[in-house]
Amino acid sequence: MTVADASHPEFESLLAQVRACRACDLPHEPRPVVRAAASARLLIAGQAPGTRVHESGIPFDDRSGDRLRDWMGLDRETFYDTSRIAIVPMGFCFPGQDGKGGDLPPRRECAPLWRARIMAALPHVQLTLVIGQYAQAWHLGKAARPTLTDTVRNWQAYLPDALPLPHPSWRNTAWLKRNPWFEAEVLPVLRREVRRLCGS
Repeated sequence: MTVADASHPEFESLLAQVRACRACDLPHEPRPVVRAAASARLLIAGQAPGTRVHESGIPFDDRSGDRLRDWMGLDRETFYDTSRIAIVPMGFCFPGQDGKGGDLPPRRECAPLWRARIMAALPHVQLTLVIGQYAQAWHLGKAARPTLTDTVRNWQAYLPDALPLPHPSWRNTAWLKRNPWFEAEVLPVLRREVRRLCGS
């Protein structure tokens, strides 16, 4: 995992504490996954690592990441440049699977322990990409709509601070086909903001 900017030792210390966290009773060895630097201007707030990310320790190191990078118009090198982009999921560890081939929700212990502290340590973030219902519930609070679709459809209401997105999982391909406005309306704005904040 990438460490934070060496000029911010307090932030590095916080990330070290996160990576050493063993607060959850998981059925496997915990492996908190987070990438960030205090200088980041763009924050990706996702859900929780899947099995492949748990194995590699690299967030969005899977097909979902390929789709997200395509949405953002970024190559892997820029996407993983922590000086520009922080990747902080709602749950830092792989939560396990539900028995139906899907992943369990992010563990509830994680956000209360760490999220406010990490957000406070990212003072330069200008835009948060809020991916999925769990991240939207935390970051948007009462402003989130009753459903993910309603929240994403009303994306303009959350700018300039946040941009809600569906999860880029390939399980959501049918959702994308049912909602062509997302690609037509939201992706151009997403790519414009990413270029503005990341210089890409």
